[in-house]
Amino acid sequence: MTSAPSRGRGRRRVGLARFAATVVTDYAFVWRVHLVPRSGRVVPARWRHGDRAPVLLLPGVYETWRHLRVIGERLSDLGHPVVVVPGMRHNRAPIPATAEAAQRILDAHDLRGVVVVAHSKGGLVGKSMMVGTDVDRRIDRMVAINSPFSGTRWSRVLPNPALRAFSPSDAALLQLAEQLQANERVTSMASGFDAHVTEGSVLPGAVNVTFPVDGHFRPLGNPECVDMIVAAVEGGDVDPGDTRAGDVSSGDVNSGDVSAGGSAP
Repeated sequence: MTSAPSRGRGRRRVGLARFAATVVTDYAFVWRVHLVPRSGRVVPARWRHGDRAPVLLLPGVYETWRHLRVIGERLSDLGHPVVVVPGMRHNRAPIPATAEAAQRILDAHDLRGVVVVAHSKGGLVGKSMMVGTDVDRRIDRMVAINSPFSGTRWSRVLPNPALRAFSPSDAALLQLAEQLQANERVTSMASGFDAHVTEGSVLPGAVNVTFPVDGHFRPLGNPECVDMIVAAVEGGDVDPGDTRAGDVSSGDVNSGDVSAGGSAP
């Protein structure tokens, strides 16, 4: 019998004021990503270079790599080659197809010891790679940010087909949740409250970390959260909120994707 994925910690209800404030700060970040000048929509050539572990960026649905640009810039400055998936655009393709496309990039460039940095749907794509497409074990670890490992109730009421894959009762999501062997290589980082992923992002067997801010997108640009994400990639201490025992404006191997991003998960 197929079991339901973990429902996280029940972070499902907050007051109206907190909910509204979370949405406002979230979409302030999204609009900053939208409004970046055209010159800032090309993947930086310097991201190709570095002598440390390669980092694969996997954004969420209706997002582009630019939603993860602040994190990518920090990691590039530290000496990590930073990789995006050409043609991924707004990440609306089915999770298995996106996992295969990303895997082709790792295989074509013979990248090893890869750390995946994934936001929202990107975490499901990354885990699909780890348990399915990554037969040569090129991926070492994944740092997932506000990923709907347990789904989100919003997928049941929103008519968009691209969001239905996040239903808590979706067969593919349930099957992915049953694949526990990769969880120990995942750091799942989640906001105190996420209005998009109300079921939370706790992943059994993973290192589960709580950000000191609310929001689905806000951690991607919040300086303290970015510090925590970079620390997780580097394998260091990511306190506060480590539960293993827990704003800035927003580049194949990278191609110049000039399309704008949107909303998630």
